[in-house]
Amino acid sequence: MHKQRGVSLTGLIVWLVIGIFVILLAFKLGPAYMEYSAIKTQFKILANDPSLMGVARREVEGAFAKRAMMEDIRSIGPADLQIVREGDQVIISSEYSVRVPLFGNISACLEFNPTSGK
Repeated sequence: MHKQRGVSLTGLIVWLVIGIFVILLAFKLGPAYMEYSAIKTQFKILANDPSLMGVARREVEGAFAKRAMMEDIRSIGPADLQIVREGDQVIISSEYSVRVPLFGNISACLEFNPTSGK
């Protein structure tokens, strides 16, 4: 006699529910991580911009505000930037959190710390 192989209907339904839950979670959390990536990219671009090396903080904030408008960055603003000068290099960083409603009264709180440094 041969044993049966394969997935039962109950097993298939359980795996489908788990898969759908993971996909929905990715769709909810994905935009927050994409915005974090955009912020980090803009910080690196601003920190390596030679025209912003010796300027005042207000100039760096203005340049970030323009780039944030183009990239549709809404989680942080120019006032949230932490700008540190180390020698001739500028390091831009920020700390922020995003609350993403998942379903019902359950939310995910994501904390990010993008920086232009290594």
